[in-house]
Amino acid sequence: MIFPIIAALSLAIATIMEKVVLVKKGINSKLFQVATFLAAVLFMLPLLYFFWDLEPQALQLSNILIMLAVIAISVLANYLLFFALKWEKVSNIEPAIIMEPLFTVLLAVIFSFFTVGLFDRNPNVLIPALIAAGALIFSHVRKAHLDCNKYVLAAVGASFLFALELVISRVILDYYSPISLYFVRCLGVLIISFLLFRPKLSSIKDTKVKWEIFLTGALWVVYRVLVYYGFLSLGVISTILIVMLAPVFVYLFAKFFLKEKLTWRNIVASIIIIACVAYVYLL
Repeated sequence: MIFPIIAALSLAIATIMEKVVLVKKGINSKLFQVATFLAAVLFMLPLLYFFWDLEPQALQLSNILIMLAVIAISVLANYLLFFALKWEKVSNIEPAIIMEPLFTVLLAVIFSFFTVGLFDRNPNVLIPALIAAGALIFSHVRKAHLDCNKYVLAAVGASFLFALELVISRVILDYYSPISLYFVRCLGVLIISFLLFRPKLSSIKDTKVKWEIFLTGALWVVYRVLVYYGFLSLGVISTILIVMLAPVFVYLFAKFFLKEKLTWRNIVASIIIIACVAYVYLL
């Protein structure tokens, strides 16, 4: 259980770091995307010596195609998210972005009918996960958000694709170590994103910004690798339920470090999410 909790904490810190670099430091989103993936790959390189593992089944054609699908879905998801962020305010698309946990839970349930032993449909976990995901979305939705445009729809599409990528990754996760799977995924996304965006990495002059981007990439590695370990030990839905604690951490960090105010919706959603996690793991 500790792995998903650390993953949620890493996701929360990475989210705050992204906001600092993109908004306060004014880094271009395309440049930031490529730089962050590069940072993640560089961070993982020395770790591969200790944790690299690849089973022979990973090289079967069907599993290679699944990995290529994971990379392609990741590239498209990032592109849609960038498209939405470029033309729409973050506050307007945040409810769409926050739908990823709900999509992940629902897709895990659907995939459970077509696979054996990879996805659990235990109602004692599934129902609290759905309640927590619903509370998370409720905390971000306002009346103005009900007026959807193509940018909001792009953000919804990105959330769905990120969830789909997570669920598909579970199908081949048994043939990789978690860090091996994420390294291959990030390397693929890095290469394709660089070819598409062709950013000038040399334009990042500030050494502090470089270290902030590197830290963000490292935090994403910690988050995803521990989520993969959670998938293997707890199951997809149980892991996603715990990771939904990340917004609770984000609310706290935003209040203390960014001086943002908490709304009553944030507080209610946090209480519901904590209660759902406690119900599953403490009762």
